[in-house]
Amino acid sequence: MPFDRALNVVLYTRTGCHLCDEAQLLLEQHDLKPRTIDIDSDPKLRERFDTCVPVVEIDDRVRFRGRIEPRLLRRILKNSNQAL
Repeated sequence: MPFDRALNVVLYTRTGCHLCDEAQLLLEQHDLKPRTIDIDSDPKLRERFDTCVPVVEIDDRVRFRGRIEPRLLRRILKNSNQAL
C-alpha cells in the first residue's frame, strides 16, 4: 500500500532477536522503511524496552511491543493515509 506521506517509523531492536528480524521483514513488506535502533547502544533505551523488543513506533507513538499484529498494522497504516 503506497502512502501519500512518509511515516516516521522506528524499530527498536537488539542483536540476535528473531522477533526483531520478523518485525523488520513485516514492516518492509508493507513498504515501510523503519529506522532501526539497537536498544543495547543506549542505557536509557535498554532500561525502557529491555524485555519487550521489538518495539515499533509510528509517528512518535509506540504501536507494538513484542510482536506486530498484521491486521492492526494495516488498520494503522490505512488510517494514517486517510488522515491527510
